[in-house]
Amino acid sequence: MEKQDGREPAAVRVDDPWYEVPAAGRGGHDEVDTAAAGPHGGFPRQQAPSAADIYLEVQRSPAFQEVRSRYRRFVFPAAAGFLLWYLAYVVAATAAPGLMARPVAGAVNVAMLAGLGQFATTFLLTWAYARHARLRRDRAALELRWDTQEMTRGVRR
Repeated sequence: MEKQDGREPAAVRVDDPWYEVPAAGRGGHDEVDTAAAGPHGGFPRQQAPSAADIYLEVQRSPAFQEVRSRYRRFVFPAAAGFLLWYLAYVVAATAAPGLMARPVAGAVNVAMLAGLGQFATTFLLTWAYARHARLRRDRAALELRWDTQEMTRGVRR
């Protein structure tokens, strides 16, 4: 590790959008107006927005709203459909045992096929969710994350 002899460290840009901003007081370089310092020390010359203000601004942005609406348009119908399918399976198993016991092929009956269908739809829904996220949300969410990281760089939390 090199000694810097009191010079300010060079700005390092990490091209990973998931990089966390250093903790407050570790790398932030706020200018302090010591002439106007009050009893509690100095304060920044210009009031920079806080991290909370930046996150609220991002949350209100059209890009964020679009990512959230794409998420909701997929998740709510998919969850409702799966819950209805699961409840239909449970109700049929308790209310129509004769139907569920009807043989389909050899020892395989309707209840076994419906139970295996529950597993199959779980895996299918997981695959569909991952595909939807990859194609319709991940890039926009990653861009939002990158923009947010850029805006909060050097902001006290």
